[in-house]
Amino acid sequence: MMIDLTHSIHEGMTLYPGTPDVILEKVFTIEEFGFMEHRMAMTTHTGTHVDAPGHLLKTGKTLDQFPIDQFAGKAGVIPCHHLKEIDKEHLEKFEMLISKTEFILFYTGWQKKWGTPAYFESFPVLTPEAARWLAQHPLKGVGFDTISPDLTDSEEYPNHHILMEQEILIYENLTQLEKLPDDVFMFYGMPVKLDNTEGAPVRAFAEIITVPKSLSVPPNTSVCNVSNAILVSGNLI
Repeated sequence: MMIDLTHSIHEGMTLYPGTPDVILEKVFTIEEFGFMEHRMAMTTHTGTHVDAPGHLLKTGKTLDQFPIDQFAGKAGVIPCHHLKEIDKEHLEKFEMLISKTEFILFYTGWQKKWGTPAYFESFPVLTPEAARWLAQHPLKGVGFDTISPDLTDSEEYPNHHILMEQEILIYENLTQLEKLPDDVFMFYGMPVKLDNTEGAPVRAFAEIITVPKSLSVPPNTSVCNVSNAILVSGNLI
């Protein structure tokens, strides 16, 4: 089963404060030209998107410097919808899950405020201590159903820096995280392929794979390998 974790891009959509508006302009029509085509104008951090280290670090990598498998892998979700901040003690409760995954997604429930001014206000963020603890793990990326891993009034963006210094990708504005299972699933956050850019919109989604009890799978086999081996038309056989 696939779960879409992406907000749609459209004119008038929710954007980080100060970001230019999205423009989607029809430049060719079927009636006049025999085909339809639109022109898009937007920043690289529009909607559900990924931040590369080059977003804040002068010597940080841009997205094109990562291999494509950096944008997909085993993932887990940590519920944080009942918290005002995400501290190290809360993360430690999920250390086993974190040790089995390459991506960690944080469910705060803030997606419900998408499209309202409240989306930018008082959302839970990692404490710097929690971010440093998380950054010690060999993760490919982390994701949030909020506008940022740092509060919008931050001037130093400590969590961005802590994660990016370890080349951990940051996914922002995810949605539907409440539909994800407690166990490991596959996460895909594929950015638009742009040269020398520090971020890009993504189509993020999760693949939920249930291995039948009758199927014997070696203990070190990854979920991805299982999926490639026996997933047919969305169903395991």
